[in-house]
Amino acid sequence: MVEENCSTVAQFILLGFSDVPELSGFLSSIVLLIYGVTVLANLGMTTLIQFSSQLHTPMYFFLSHLSFVDFCYSSVIVPKMLANIFNMDKAISFLACMVQFCLFCTCVISEIFLLTVMAYDRFVAICNPLLYTAIMSSDLCIILVSGCYLCASMCSLVHLCLALEIPSFKSNVINHFFCDLPPLLGLACSDVTINKVLLFVVATFNESVSIVVIFTSYLFILITILRMRSVEGRRKAFSTCASHLTVIIVFHGTILSIYCSSTSDNSGDADKVATVFYTVVIPMLNPLIYSLRNKDVKDALRKFVNNKIYSQ
Repeated sequence: MVEENCSTVAQFILLGFSDVPELSGFLSSIVLLIYGVTVLANLGMTTLIQFSSQLHTPMYFFLSHLSFVDFCYSSVIVPKMLANIFNMDKAISFLACMVQFCLFCTCVISEIFLLTVMAYDRFVAICNPLLYTAIMSSDLCIILVSGCYLCASMCSLVHLCLALEIPSFKSNVINHFFCDLPPLLGLACSDVTINKVLLFVVATFNESVSIVVIFTSYLFILITILRMRSVEGRRKAFSTCASHLTVIIVFHGTILSIYCSSTSDNSGDADKVATVFYTVVIPMLNPLIYSLRNKDVKDALRKFVNNKIYSQ
């Protein structure tokens, strides 16, 4: 490594999708449309759950936080992404880059644990319905959600502190559309083995714990459902869990392919496409999947709209 090519940086350049400028108009329109739906759907879901008494249950309490996290981490990425598509100057300050990464990391890890908690909630609801209210008390729900945010914040702060210790970079050009840690580490002049190992270990540990809890929960759920005598009961149970499983498979699949690989620098075109999917598309899909497949949400929305109309 040539030391004279290394220097401290005051800002980074996010290349984004500058290699396909002819698609900038189309790409920005699609991203803007998706982001608009994301904001409306997630904030709408959070508001609906807040004001509809029939949705004041542990399941929807967790779902409201999932919608909030989806809104936050999409908003951390997409506005700057859209600005870079239109602007020739694709610079982001060093401080803004670190803040963006830290907030993004916090939101993603929070979502991983929230999906895990939601799997446990479905396990209790289906496998222990008579004890559901007693087990999933308000205090426990608050503790679980707080734990998700606390663990996510601690993980992101550890990565942030180590990233801030990097003294110099061989380039300030990041081949990505936001400040993600793997491509940032790829530009470091100093030895960042600890950063890379910690990123791999933390991501793998979080994913492993989450997947084990989810797999175990749904294994018991499946056994319980197959033992049900009522066909209607089986159908309702499968319908309730199908939405959650769909979200889990899509989200965890992309996370595993990008971050749980010790050799990936997260800067290739395939990785950028996958990252667009889980930072832009998935936050839009989550509330739509839960609302379109959920009778309670549709009924609550209908009542909410009717109440607003008749109150005028």
